[in-house]
Amino acid sequence: MKRKDILFNALQGKETPRAAWVPFTGVHAAALIDEKACDYLQSSELIIKGIKEAVKLYSPDGIPVIFDLQTEAEVLGCELKWADEAPPSVVNHPLEMGKTLADLPEFDLTKGRFPAILEATRVLKNDLDDVALYGLICGPFTLALHLLGNNIFLEMYDNPDYIIELMEYCKNIAVKVAEAYIDAGCDVIAVVDPMTSQISPDHFEEFITKPLNGLFDFVRSKGAFSSLFVCGDATRNLDVMFKTSCDNISVDENIPMDMVKGFAVESKKSFGGNLKLTTVLLLGSEDDSKLDAINCLDIGGHKGYIIAPGCDIPYSVPPANIIAVSEVILDEYKREIARKIVAREADIDVSIADLPDEFNDTRVDIITLDSKACPPCQYMLEAVNRAVEQIDSDIVVKEHKITDKEGIAAMVKLGVKNIPTICINGKVAFSSIIPDTDKLVAAIRSA
Repeated sequence: MKRKDILFNALQGKETPRAAWVPFTGVHAAALIDEKACDYLQSSELIIKGIKEAVKLYSPDGIPVIFDLQTEAEVLGCELKWADEAPPSVVNHPLEMGKTLADLPEFDLTKGRFPAILEATRVLKNDLDDVALYGLICGPFTLALHLLGNNIFLEMYDNPDYIIELMEYCKNIAVKVAEAYIDAGCDVIAVVDPMTSQISPDHFEEFITKPLNGLFDFVRSKGAFSSLFVCGDATRNLDVMFKTSCDNISVDENIPMDMVKGFAVESKKSFGGNLKLTTVLLLGSEDDSKLDAINCLDIGGHKGYIIAPGCDIPYSVPPANIIAVSEVILDEYKREIARKIVAREADIDVSIADLPDEFNDTRVDIITLDSKACPPCQYMLEAVNRAVEQIDSDIVVKEHKITDKEGIAAMVKLGVKNIPTICINGKVAFSSIIPDTDKLVAAIRSA
């Protein structure tokens, strides 16, 4: 049995000899070949080289060609800010600046970075016979955020017909990208829509379910598998997510895996994810990584489960940690040996947090994964900055990224459980939900 056949069986909810394994390497593959993310994501040659190195090191069953949720937005006229160790971020929103859908550039797959990505896909399909290729698409709601910005949350109440039109537009873009990826050789289309973690189940069903189902049904008609990948605390939306027509639901560490498995069994879908990205893979040891993987494997089991990180692997994750995860997934003997490791107690020095001992001045702290790489984090930070601009007062705004020890220390000191989260004067105010501007302004004024 080829490695990719294990993945295909898992995606169909079948029993497999072990859990399927998909490391979402993203720009981490650039680090493996000593390249900057900004150069890597624009070069078919570098993408090919990076993915092949990741396959050699990590022995996956499936792997994404790239992990970048800004490729569609770039073609549609969004300006990008590039980074050396993260995907680019969107810095303006055309529909917020007065443009209409009719004013946006025609979506053309010969523009932007799609020619390089599709060329890399064709080469990798030919050269990696044993590994399934994932084509990652920016989900319709996240693409709508890129185009309209945080105004979308108010428009969902004030102008729902417009949002339905916008979602249909973004779904049609996704269908075009999915078709191109499948034709180039992708076996699985993963619709990555992290911003859906920020809305209610009612709004999910009103605005998201129909376009997602249209996209998933198209992917199935093309003979490929589909996955809905939502990072962030999407707990409240698990039920509606599992009712969509995709083959697989993938989540991050914010949601307990046993809860996800329960929904998966009930809906007869595949499920995946849950390796801890920052506290374990980025900042932990090889032993930490092995123990986290074993915990996921014990809960996920061998039927319909795909073990994977909860989002794309950060650039600077030590390769040894991913290799350690791969070893306990692929080798039962090494897994049993690793069970004898004694879990270490988390040793977090909260004194290194960039926080005052007493909150005497008005202060807003945002705990994020990294606003440059995580769309929900980016839009939460934008919401804070916009609210602060409306208040005629000196307010300290500080982002704490949990990709470093200071950020984790701040997270612990503030008592934050989920990311992204807004804290006002040292108290959790909005946890894994982006408030509208008026509500956030009122909360800051009240504090």
